[in-house]
Amino acid sequence: MRTIETKLRKLSIASAMRMFACAGFAFALSMCMLAPTASADVRKADVIMGDTVESRGLSVVDCPDVVGEYAFVMDQDGTVYFQRNDSEEVPIASITKVMTAVVAIDSVPLDTTITVSENAATIGESSASLMAGDTMPLSEALLALMVPSGNDAAQAIAESVGALMLQNAGMDSSDPDACCNAFVDAMNAKAAELGLSHTVYRNPHGLDDGEFAGDQHSSARDVAVLCAYAMKNDVFRELTNKDVATCTVNRDGAQESIELTSTDDLLSIYEGACGVKTGYTDGAGACFAGACNRDGKDLYSVVLNSTDEWQRFVDTQSLWDWVYENTVDYPLANSSMTTVDELSGQTVPLIAEVSDGAWINKTVDATFADPQASITVFSLSGNVSQSVEYRELSKNVKAGDVVGTVTFKQHNETIATMDLIATESVAAPNVFQGIGIWWNRLLAGFNGSPKVAESVFYNDSTIINDKSGSS
Repeated sequence: MRTIETKLRKLSIASAMRMFACAGFAFALSMCMLAPTASADVRKADVIMGDTVESRGLSVVDCPDVVGEYAFVMDQDGTVYFQRNDSEEVPIASITKVMTAVVAIDSVPLDTTITVSENAATIGESSASLMAGDTMPLSEALLALMVPSGNDAAQAIAESVGALMLQNAGMDSSDPDACCNAFVDAMNAKAAELGLSHTVYRNPHGLDDGEFAGDQHSSARDVAVLCAYAMKNDVFRELTNKDVATCTVNRDGAQESIELTSTDDLLSIYEGACGVKTGYTDGAGACFAGACNRDGKDLYSVVLNSTDEWQRFVDTQSLWDWVYENTVDYPLANSSMTTVDELSGQTVPLIAEVSDGAWINKTVDATFADPQASITVFSLSGNVSQSVEYRELSKNVKAGDVVGTVTFKQHNETIATMDLIATESVAAPNVFQGIGIWWNRLLAGFNGSPKVAESVFYNDSTIINDKSGSS
């Protein structure tokens, strides 16, 4: 027997916080919600930034505690932080509705009429309290789909939008099952388009036993990729970031308002939480695909088959906290030496003295194009290394000229490059000086003396994590 996601679930934190004005009580309640209900674990086979915990030699305190059997974390730029069995094909329950919303939004206008059939109204499990005969624009049906995880809304959207798909293809749209199948086919086509190679949809709601038993599955990685795609759409993004909403339907010739409460308990209590979707069936376990936005950057996490509905949020917080706590700003200029920039008159870090090939014994002071520049790095990915490439200088050098480039790498991947800029002007030798330099170099060829000054690099590579493995 399937476990009902909303009917028997505990009162959400969002609802509790609205009921109690006392901030202290709300805080205590939120802390209780986030307390683990099972012993979390760290596994040697967990993958952090491309390498296993075991191969990196990381300790337990360096890793996130996650109970869920399948997990994945990435940011909007595609950087993958954490993986656990992330390509395994498993049920995802109501997280299926993310694709339902995506296909509907991509396929028809938001004012498209959605009609609730008897089949949709009685489909069971999590519900938005829709009734047979209700009609509403797609925009309202999407609220009923995403906020309370309405299976009734999912079925109604699939039947209604699927009917339009069949009509547009010149096919019969009188059979609701055929309409729903057409919509599900579009879901699978979208999965293929997005490269979700471990994903198959069989229905629009995610139920997976009884009459809905079948080979419906996805993976933690596929879900994260789908969520990243969906959250680029402003309509979807607004839908998934509502802890409460009102759905207005046409019922028996009158407007009826249905109050909706989100199944996402992190929206009200975690800084930056902005979606995406919960899920629960006996086959899938407790699941959550989450999105968090800080400093304008999205972080996507997926936890599948956690131990219970509370723990899926605890797992998610553990993953988010771990990423944020290990994300640091790394200043590119790390030199204890200084020089004065001839152009600005300001004291700046002396990054290098660059050999001036026009002379035997002269160098050019250089700093970074932006001496205050820093980059955001994930500390557990390894320490930052740097390499420098100098330009050949043989003519007049002016303050502000590019005299070299420094490349920064972490875990053998380039993470930044910065031009070296001359802070001083050095004139090329005149004719008489040139003759003297030529003579001295001729002599240097016999006695082994240097023919040009050596370049000196002063910038240090600061250690950011002495347990993060090699750079």
